[in-house]
Amino acid sequence: MSAQPVARRRRLAIWIAAVVAALAVVAGAVLLWMPSRYLPWDTASFADVDRTALSPTQAKVVDLLEAEHSSQRPGTFYSDGAKEPWCANFVSWIMREAGEPFANPNSGSWRIPGVYTLREYYESQHRFEPAGNGYTPKAGDVVLYDNEFRLGQHTNFVVAVDGDTATTVGGNELGKIRVHNLDWRSDGAVVGFGRLDS
Repeated sequence: MSAQPVARRRRLAIWIAAVVAALAVVAGAVLLWMPSRYLPWDTASFADVDRTALSPTQAKVVDLLEAEHSSQRPGTFYSDGAKEPWCANFVSWIMREAGEPFANPNSGSWRIPGVYTLREYYESQHRFEPAGNGYTPKAGDVVLYDNEFRLGQHTNFVVAVDGDTATTVGGNELGKIRVHNLDWRSDGAVVGFGRLDS
């Protein structure tokens, strides 16, 4: 066997090893940068929430979230059949079922399909608490996220708070309804909270 094909195979093997190493570094960086709510193996179970400490509306929201987390219906169920990102539709549906329906500022509908419009709604109701203003979220509050350098806008619910960590439940998190822990003071994607106020 001539030296030329052997040398070519060695260069190819070195090149493949370099590409694999580079991809591993990129994958590791993405995992560090990406919020846990978008990682497929982050599958927390529903939090054990003491409903006796909650208002009737808070308890209803938590009950609904637990039932929907258990049933795992498709996003179109919450969006009147529309095939679209459905985290805000999920929030809208839960609030309607809890007896606290939204009024979309653009259409008047109970459903607010966009996170930005959801924030506008809370601002118009004087129930928006910007991140960093010292507000501690409560069960039933809605978390609003916006980070264009990560995965864009998102929203989910707070079901429990322990110190600086909140347990959240949201729809359209990898196509499912999922539970996560959120350190809202250090997560740069959190822009604020929509207060339940009931």
